[in-house]
Amino acid sequence: MTPRLLPWLVLASSLTALSVQAKSMTDYDVLVGAYTAGASEGIYRYGFNTQTGQLEAKPRQVIKSENPSWLTLSKDQRHLFAVNENGPGQTDVVGKVSSFSIDPKTHAVSFINQIESKGEEPTHSNLSLDGRFLFVANYAVHPDPGGSLAVVPVGKDGKLSAVAQTATHEASKVNPERQASSHVHAAVPTPDGKYLVAMDLGADKMFVFNYDGKEPQPLTPAKAPSVDLPPGSGPRHLLFSKDGKHAWLTMEMSAQVAVFDYHDGAFKRTALVDLANKEGQQYRAAGGLHTSPDGKFLYVANRGEVNELLVFSINPSNGQLKEIQRRSVEGKEPREFSFDPSGHFVLIANQKSNQIVTVRVDPKTGVLGDTVQKVDFDSPSDFRFLKP
Repeated sequence: MTPRLLPWLVLASSLTALSVQAKSMTDYDVLVGAYTAGASEGIYRYGFNTQTGQLEAKPRQVIKSENPSWLTLSKDQRHLFAVNENGPGQTDVVGKVSSFSIDPKTHAVSFINQIESKGEEPTHSNLSLDGRFLFVANYAVHPDPGGSLAVVPVGKDGKLSAVAQTATHEASKVNPERQASSHVHAAVPTPDGKYLVAMDLGADKMFVFNYDGKEPQPLTPAKAPSVDLPPGSGPRHLLFSKDGKHAWLTMEMSAQVAVFDYHDGAFKRTALVDLANKEGQQYRAAGGLHTSPDGKFLYVANRGEVNELLVFSINPSNGQLKEIQRRSVEGKEPREFSFDPSGHFVLIANQKSNQIVTVRVDPKTGVLGDTVQKVDFDSPSDFRFLKP
């Protein structure tokens, strides 16, 4: 009788393997950062189903941390870094950066250590391509002391050391309220890892640094140390094309996207694209930007009065943009957004309406479709998906 049973045992084993594989292909962990002045407690780990586009009803883990508004993952996803966007008037008035380990099997997140960011309201961070340094953008709402770029050494074990280098810049003062001092909003390594680009909303410039990871203070001004931008534009976030030949920059205050050709540390601006589509729109605030997983479409958050995502097709030969859609985020102040691993859904962190909104995406056309889910969540700010 045993030989007759073996095929059934093999089939059962195969079905079990397929079940496990199907689960791993559809069930992902996603980390959600949040501001903690209200009900949120820090970083949340949720399950996400890439077939249904649904977040699980309850988080799998809550990691308490003050204002972890921006999350950065190491390349191997073994470590997580969060800026603690603290400052005057908050529970913790000192800007900080926190490091965590991530269990490769369970994705459980554990605290490693925390350091001061040597500035107020750190709002963004990025790892050098070699993983040796974390670049932190201290935005600093108040003009005194103003914003700065901080360079933080990172150990192989994910432990952060004290800030090793800082840089600040002269403000443009075009807008006397918002540009009275430096306000570093983001820092992005170039695709080859040779340079670092810092966006300073207060200076109306991008600052370009040479990067040498072997030095204890790895940054020095590049041959072309800065890129001038329109007065009062307020640069925010920079994104490179997949081939590294082009770049797009959101300019928060003017609600525009600047298009650049890029080569070896040098930027040549080729276009300015307006996000506002009506005259007299007073409050404009360009936000995050991301390409689709295949790099064919660019998505940009336009906050302010309209609160929408704009979708552009990308000309692969020159990086130029063609608008194809404007879609409401169905909430207020889309702080950030992220594509799920399947590329069929986009999660939107509507910070000021306290919701995570998930929208269907057509990967072929780039068009945003129906709303799949709305999850009540206090002050969401950022997402990072983890590999199974």
